Amino acid sequence: MSITGETTHSKLIGYCLLIFGFTGAHRFYFGKTITGTIWLCTLGLFGVGWIIDIFLMHRIAREADQRFDQGHYNYSVAWLLHTYSGFFGAHRFYLGKWITGLLYLCTGGLFGIGWIYDFYTLNSRVSEKNEASTSAWWDRFLS
Repeated sequence: MSITGETTHSKLIGYCLLIFGFTGAHRFYFGKTITGTIWLCTLGLFGVGWIIDIFLMHRIAREADQRFDQGHYNYSVAWLLHTYSGFFGAHRFYLGKWITGLLYLCTGGLFGIGWIYDFYTLNSRVSEKNEASTSAWWDRFLS
């Protein structure tokens, strides 16, 4: 959990992404790329892992809160945009990546391959943007 006590990754959003549990979207959202890949390749462990994750969501969310920091860009918004409209680049527009957002819009998320790639990189991109916005604020304050 962040210093302010706020969460970075919402359990409610995790459950919303669990609708696409066969893609591992909820696992990727919480930063669990290895098990997310397993879920993606096995359709949620053939449905069994999908059901088990209903009961594990609280623990997985708590681990993500300890791993990631709060900032200007919201992880939940980025992940909802990615999962439900990532083929159109909505998450990339949200993070200010206009060129690749337009590219995704015109190519269906680079024919789906870019959409899957973003499952692996979205948390780190949000973290980078949050760090950049925090350091930019701090630099302006000190100047």
